[in-house]
Amino acid sequence: MSDVGLDFADYLVAHDLQAEIVAPGVHMPTVDAAAAAMGVPPAQIFKSILFQSPAGRCVLVVASGNARVDVRRVEALTGIANLKLAKPAVVFAKTGYPAGGTPPVGHRERFPVIVDARVAAQPWGYAGGGRVELLVKIRPADIVRLTAATVADVVAEDPMTL
Repeated sequence: MSDVGLDFADYLVAHDLQAEIVAPGVHMPTVDAAAAAMGVPPAQIFKSILFQSPAGRCVLVVASGNARVDVRRVEALTGIANLKLAKPAVVFAKTGYPAGGTPPVGHRERFPVIVDARVAAQPWGYAGGGRVELLVKIRPADIVRLTAATVADVVAEDPMTL
């Protein structure tokens, strides 16, 4: 994959998605920075977070804004125990995209995907666009459809980020 962003653009076209890749032109290391760059509230920024078990099984969670994923809820839903954040090399190997730019769809491998109910309730939002400097404007309904995601409440009440 020489140009990950181009590969993701090809995926969007191939699946006839009403999605748009955008390049805000600013560094977006946080949800708040991405929200400011796009002029939307943090809740409209969708994070694609890959978790991995010691046995190597993965699950991707799509959460919104500064919400913190409750890993115990994810483990209960998937039956995968001892989940931890996947290391950046694992994120790239499993999804085909870098950590910090991972889109919610179009991954190299198939694994369970959970879309938090707060994401699913929105008509659209911005997610990783295949590279750290890109975002994709996408509808949560398309994320659920293309990944066969489970929609569930997996966000902790504590407002800390993950």
